[in-house]
Amino acid sequence: MTPARAAFLGILCMIGGVFFGMVLDVSIKFLSSGYALHQIILIRTLVAIAVVIGVTLRQDGDFRQFRTRMIGAHLSRTLIVLVSNVAFFTGLAALPLADALAIAFVAPLFITAASALFLKEPVGPHRWGAVIAGMAGVVIMLRPGSGVIQPAAILILIASLCYAASQLMSRQMRATESTVTLNIYLHLAFLITSLGMGLVAGDGHLMGDPQGVLAFLFRPWVWPPAADWPILILVGVAVAVAGLLISQAYRLAEAALVAPFEYLGMPMAILAGALIFDTWPDRTAWVGITLICGAGLYTLWREMRHSKVVDPAVPVGDI
Repeated sequence: MTPARAAFLGILCMIGGVFFGMVLDVSIKFLSSGYALHQIILIRTLVAIAVVIGVTLRQDGDFRQFRTRMIGAHLSRTLIVLVSNVAFFTGLAALPLADALAIAFVAPLFITAASALFLKEPVGPHRWGAVIAGMAGVVIMLRPGSGVIQPAAILILIASLCYAASQLMSRQMRATESTVTLNIYLHLAFLITSLGMGLVAGDGHLMGDPQGVLAFLFRPWVWPPAADWPILILVGVAVAVAGLLISQAYRLAEAALVAPFEYLGMPMAILAGALIFDTWPDRTAWVGITLICGAGLYTLWREMRHSKVVDPAVPVGDI
């Protein structure tokens, strides 16, 4: 695979992963008022494992991709992702969708900076400029001084830092670990963790204040009505597809190249808020959206025009 083609496919995977990630976020926020987080995670994980197994069997016909010699690295990455998910979805339940996503977009900045400092990937002034412009849009969306910084927002920031760390680990593990391998161990960890949480807190005795930030973590389990099952299944499909696509994006191309395209989740969040949660951005928000989208589109245009992308130099199979 040529460097230019790897970069282009990496960008497409990131855009697709961001879209399915938004489907996941919207679905979980919709369900957050009636279900415990660990119950949602258990159901979504069972669906996601089925999807990953289906993809693996279709691709290889067996489960050889599940083999690994990096159990320790997988355990470390899994712990980081678990913290990221719990922190993010707990904060998401308490914040408006657009506010939560705006705060979460600190993560691509973390990734870009760390890829230059620790992975030694080249990050030129144009790419830095695009990321800075996108971050300026995020700051505008945050409206400093408006009171958005609250405990739930701090949880989102913690999630962003953990997310950045997990993606950089994916980058370092790509030489020996496939996209399927990177995801199946995460899902198995989520399965074990959610079952454990259900046994410990599934009766709701740890919930405390029903309106508190942590209520989403410790709400009692309930049997979902028939109308909610399609949404719960959609959550599982979305997390599996988003995980596969985003992991593949970071394996195909430089972290600093694909990370800015995560900013596309911001306009997706605005649109979802308008259509589903009946919120619509004002003029200040539109300024932020313009900067964020403009930064991502400029990065895509520049890279595809000049085709100056470092070859990842590792074999990558189709998803």
